[in-house]
Amino acid sequence: MTGIKILVVEDNEDSRSLLTFLLEQENASVTATASASEALSALSQSLPDVLISDISMPEVDGYTLIRQIRELPSRGGQIPAIAMTAYAEESDRAAAISAGFQRHITKPVNVDDLIEAISSLVVRGSNS
Repeated sequence: MTGIKILVVEDNEDSRSLLTFLLEQENASVTATASASEALSALSQSLPDVLISDISMPEVDGYTLIRQIRELPSRGGQIPAIAMTAYAEESDRAAAISAGFQRHITKPVNVDDLIEAISSLVVRGSNS
């Protein structure tokens, strides 16, 4: 994952720090934000290769965030995105995909599954 730019959106400080640490251990370049508004601000500065967003956040949830991102002009609206949530039902996965995420990962996050998801999205994204 060397050189892959990842934007993490996670309101829980401990989870955000751990996720950032784990991804940086895989040589990814991580920008970590605590809210949808921080994520949108970060996107105005630089476009990541992949977005990883928590679903259950106060004020603006992950579903609303991804809908806002999908409305951005040019490549901004096409950023590959992974939803993270403690909700593991098929209906939760379907809701995440319907909202605009390409992948759905349940918490607690299995690092190998997350790395596989990121890798598959970056490879797929580079072929389009």
